[in-house]
Amino acid sequence: MHDMSNIVTMTHRNLLKTMHNPDSLSDVIIEPIIFTLLFGYLFGGVIAGSVQAYLPMLVAGILVQSILNAASGSGQQLREDINAGVFDRFKTLPIAPIAPLAGQLVGDILRLFLSGVTALATAFLMGWRPTTGVPMLMAALFLAIFIGWATSWVFALVGLLAKNAELIGSISMILILVLTFLSNAFIPTKTLPHFLQAFVRVNPVSLTITAIRTILQTGSWGSNATLVFVSGGVMILIFMPLTILVYQKRD
Repeated sequence: MHDMSNIVTMTHRNLLKTMHNPDSLSDVIIEPIIFTLLFGYLFGGVIAGSVQAYLPMLVAGILVQSILNAASGSGQQLREDINAGVFDRFKTLPIAPIAPLAGQLVGDILRLFLSGVTALATAFLMGWRPTTGVPMLMAALFLAIFIGWATSWVFALVGLLAKNAELIGSISMILILVLTFLSNAFIPTKTLPHFLQAFVRVNPVSLTITAIRTILQTGSWGSNATLVFVSGGVMILIFMPLTILVYQKRD
């Protein structure tokens, strides 16, 4: 019970840090709004004939991109705390040793939820209306958050191993932009050159977007969603123990 109280306290601390840090707040709230407005009004007419016709395709892509952007902040925040000596201070406190790391990753779930809701709310205000009921809309959001949280463990491990917070942020941003733009997030795959189509089809981001798009448009879970869910579980099973091990072995 004492350990759980420590984790809740650290989770609250990390959420407050996000809300008072302009860079972190931008990743969680500002970017979903900007990208939804930008891509919707910039590409809607060209790709689908109108913004309204483009939104059903855009929403899944923006949702996944927003979630991944928010997840990438996990490693950077960890490294900032380590470099600032905050984690060394935590070691001297009578709290559970795992609480600082757990607080970061539990807080990520709420950050991812906020980012996903912001993306969906922005699309809704632009005129998008889900064709499924609330339960399947929540299922799509859950799947995106689950994959984002699995990815957070990867970024957390990078944050523990790397030495420069700015470098982590730059590499994360480039990686996410490449994976999302070379996917089926914003344009139909068939419009790409053949050599890029091959990459897009095996891109895990494309698979995730396809699964979420199927849920939102048909109201069914589908085999792709199951595959994405299982893949996320495998990521967690691999990277959670590795991250905890590296964290515990820190000097």
